[in-house]
Order: sequence, then structure tokens, then C-alpha cells
Amino acid sequence: MKEWCLNNIKPDGSRYNLYTDGLKIYTTIDSRVQKFAEEAVSIHISKLQIDFYNHWKGYTNAPFPKDFEPEQIDAIIDQAMRRSVRYKRLKLQGKKINEIRDVFNKKTPMKLFSWNGKIDTILSPRDSLIYSKFFLHSGLMSMEPSTGFVKAYVGGINYENFQYDHVTSGKRQVGSTFKPFLYSLAIQEGYSPCYQVPNVPVVFDKIKWRLEKDWSPKNSGDKELEGLTLTLKYGLANSINTVTAYIMKQFGPHAVVDLAKKIGVKSKILAVPSLCLGTFDLSVYEMVGAYSTFSNKGVWVEPIFITKIEDKNGVILEKFIPESNEAMSEKTADLMVRLLQGVVDGVYSPTAKNKMGTGIRLRRTYGFKNEIGGKTGTTQNQSDGWFMGITPNLVTGVWTGCEDRSVHFRDIKNGQGANMALPIFAEFMQRVYADTLNSGIYPLPFN
Repeated sequence: MKEWCLNNIKPDGSRYNLYTDGLKIYTTIDSRVQKFAEEAVSIHISKLQIDFYNHWKGYTNAPFPKDFEPEQIDAIIDQAMRRSVRYKRLKLQGKKINEIRDVFNKKTPMKLFSWNGKIDTILSPRDSLIYSKFFLHSGLMSMEPSTGFVKAYVGGINYENFQYDHVTSGKRQVGSTFKPFLYSLAIQEGYSPCYQVPNVPVVFDKIKWRLEKDWSPKNSGDKELEGLTLTLKYGLANSINTVTAYIMKQFGPHAVVDLAKKIGVKSKILAVPSLCLGTFDLSVYEMVGAYSTFSNKGVWVEPIFITKIEDKNGVILEKFIPESNEAMSEKTADLMVRLLQGVVDGVYSPTAKNKMGTGIRLRRTYGFKNEIGGKTGTTQNQSDGWFMGITPNLVTGVWTGCEDRSVHFRDIKNGQGANMALPIFAEFMQRVYADTLNSGIYPLPFN
């Protein structure tokens, strides 16, 4: 809104003032749904934070990796110092860097954020920065796929203490949450969800693909499946890297980049084979908009937060209409919805007696009975945990991780998207469905 005010001029030639001109701003945010989203983030992250503390208890360099040298940690804290409000104020006062460091190393009374309330303590500003590095952060956005209207937007865990937006400003590695778009290419070209792919290493030759060396992505799952054939449906449900790599080799990275543009990805992504594993950074905002394409019959609709702005007299100054684009056929989108449902419902493998899927705890742990599709994402070293959830009338994206990528859970059990992000989606949707009469959001089936 501040940018809008800077770019628009009143009849008298002056610019609009957001705070004094009596502007009426109409937002798409639903206050009830927003409350549910904030509660979901707080409930899960506060519990996960306890697990994180216990996870790192007793480690020398905590929360940084044990192989980090003191110089590496100092560099991270020094960067945090330079980004702080305190540092910027001291710079404006004309303080030199050595003087500023002295201030940051001197103990002073302060209040620290905790999930149990403010902590009154005496601590050096530098030590408070180290304290803040322990915190897990999260961003959530939920939108109506047919209109682009954003119903809930949670930029972080606590705005007073962490003034950074993890929905639009923050961009993190998306991991396996990007895989469905490769599957879309295969489906669009006539591949069936039952099409079988050999679960064997896929090698990208360094000369043909212009790489520094041959590259072959590995699976992190069941060794018993090696050498067997797996369906596309099972491959997506259980995030099998070799299946995704197979698709990438059939269509190439440029086709993937072209599709990414159609589904609203504005961030720059390179046309390289590793695209298939989501090794690039995108925002929650971009990912939610992209996933809305599946629920909206193949049509991407731009997420928007504001519908119109009026002046103090009720004169409409501007209306906001979301852009839209037919990114894939309705048939492809429908089949992709079914594939994404497999992530939540589970799919039988050639060797398992039970259905398996990375999002199956939505059924088994949280007891959802309605039709839901989704995709988990876990990035390198468990630095980022994602969950993208789709229903016919609400598409929601959740990211969870620490401020620094070097700070994370050390194991996949704790650090996977199914543990870091999926529970926030579950807590959110449970509250939404418990209040359908007021929210107007019902657990509908996909058509």
C-alpha cells in the first residue's frame, strides 16, 4: 500500500498519505480464517520449538553444525548484527564499527521473545542475536483458487520481534513441492498416472546437459524398491527422485521453465536438470498461486489481497482484478488432482501391504475424511520443510525453517516437511471446517 501511495497522485498534485487521507482499503482477507491460520502456526511452531531445543541440547556449536569453525559462526552473527535496527541506529549516530561492536558486547537489560511470554533478562545484544537464531519460523498463505482472493496470510511467528515476511519477501528452496509440475508435463503429453517407470538411476551426461560432471539423483526411500517398476502415481505419492528425474530427461528443463512462467513463477530459475528436485528458491506466495492451477481446472489465477481502494468520499480510486492464464488443460489438471490426492490417501507399492504417501498422516493422525490433495517438501540438510495442500475451494501453502539455512534439524524424521509444515496445514483446516457456518468453506469433493 505504501508503494501505491507513492505511485498515485491526488487531484491537487500531492501524493496520497496512507495514514491521514482517510483511504478505504477493501481486502480479501477473512478475519475468521486469518485467526485460524495464526492459531495453527502458533500451536505447531511452539511445540516444534521445544523439540528443536531438545534436539540440540548438549551440542557445542548449537544450533550450528558441529563442524562449523568459530569464524563461520562469527560471520553469521556479524551479518545479523549489521541487519539489526540497533546497528543501523548506531551507524546514523556516526559510530565506528569498533564502537558498535563494543555496544553489542556490553550486557544490557532487555526483553526476549519466547513462546511462554516475554523474558526479562540482562544480556549482550550479540548474545541475544545468537538466542534468536534458535527460533523456527513459518509462513502460511491460503487462497480461493477460482478468484485469487487470499483468505489468510501469516508472514511469520511474531511480527513484534521478527519483522520479516516469509510469504512474499522470503524465498526458500522448494524441494519436492515442485515435482507436481514436472508430472503435469508428462500428463499433458499423454502419460497415464499408471504409467510405469523403472526405479533405476537416471544419469544426466555432463556433455549433453552441459554440466560440470555426470549427475544422477538418488532416492532416500525404500531400498526394496530398487530395480522395480513404479507408477507415476506412486512416484509422486512417495516423492521418488528417480521417477521425477526420468520425467525431466524426457522433456528437458526448458519445458519446465516455460510451465513455471505460466503458473505465475516470477523468480528466476535456471533451465538445468536439478530443477526436478526443486533446488531453487521460490516464495510461499508463488507456490500457492501455482498450486491453485490444479484446483482451478488448469487456469492459474494471480493471488491478490486487495480488491479496491476508495478515497474518504467513497470515490473508487482503483480496482484490482487478478491476472489469469490457462496453464494446462482441464483434463491434465483433473488428473494431477488425483495424483496429489494419492499423496494424502496413500498408494500401494509393489512390495508394501499398506498404502504409502508422504502426506498420509492427514488421514491417520488428524482424521480428515474429505478429499484433499497435497505435497510435502524437504530440502537439503532439512533446512526447509514445506506442505502444499489443495481442496476445491482453498489452496494453502506452508513453509517452516530457521532464519539461517545452516540452522536446522539434523535428521529427516524431525526435519521433513511432513513434520515441520504439514501439521500447520492440518491445524488450520481443522479449525476452518469446524466453523463452516461462519467461514462458508465446506469440505467439498473435487468435481
